[in-house]
Amino acid sequence: MDDLALAADLVGTAGRLAAQMLRDGLETEHKTSVSDVVSAADRAAEQLIVDRLAAERPADGVVGEEGAVRPGERTWFVDPVDGTYNFLSGLPLWCAAVALADASSEPLVGAVYQPVTDELWLGGRDAATTRNGVVVPRLVDRPLAQVSITTYLHPTTLPDDAVRVPLLAAVQRAATVRMLGSGSIELASVACGRLGCWIQIDSKDWDWLPGAALVRAAGGAAEVITHNGHRWHLAGSRQTVDELAAIVVAH
Repeated sequence: MDDLALAADLVGTAGRLAAQMLRDGLETEHKTSVSDVVSAADRAAEQLIVDRLAAERPADGVVGEEGAVRPGERTWFVDPVDGTYNFLSGLPLWCAAVALADASSEPLVGAVYQPVTDELWLGGRDAATTRNGVVVPRLVDRPLAQVSITTYLHPTTLPDDAVRVPLLAAVQRAATVRMLGSGSIELASVACGRLGCWIQIDSKDWDWLPGAALVRAAGGAAEVITHNGHRWHLAGSRQTVDELAAIVVAH
């Protein structure tokens, strides 16, 4: 099984496991805040992926949101349930996501599976992005003013002018704004043209790399820039990302 097929199998199996555990009933635990939650499904789905990778790719490393760590020249980044708050609240916007990255943390493969809609996005450096096996249209340049923007607002970061001012400046220049609560679904939606662009600060690798691989494999841009002490993660068409970067550094 090649890396692309393995990634697809991992997210499909993990997503279906989490969905079944949700139907069977789950208890919620809080990590850092009321909105930062984890469940037994997160941990079980991550362990399933870790065990499969140990068998299928023993030389590769693993980094999981729920604590899995194993070194390797290549690394699989795992978000077993991205959008756990949605998942536990009965909202359909959650997924399982993985990315395989090289030694420089550049994504080679990305896979995102949304169980509620049974949608699998798959793509990478050597494979165009697909949704359920069908190649998505290539992203074309569009100005920020003509596309939707998706992001995430958190009460703890809004008082920080270094975050609030550039972020709101970007939002104000877009056609409209959406916040779905799952970074990987948002980035997959950018890759397939449902959303126009993505901007967030200080994203974890498991939240960024799966979707970044999909956006790039769809002909778009996915970049990280540092400004005023924060890492800004930007994705969309080349033109849109350039506009977003200019807005961030101007504020």
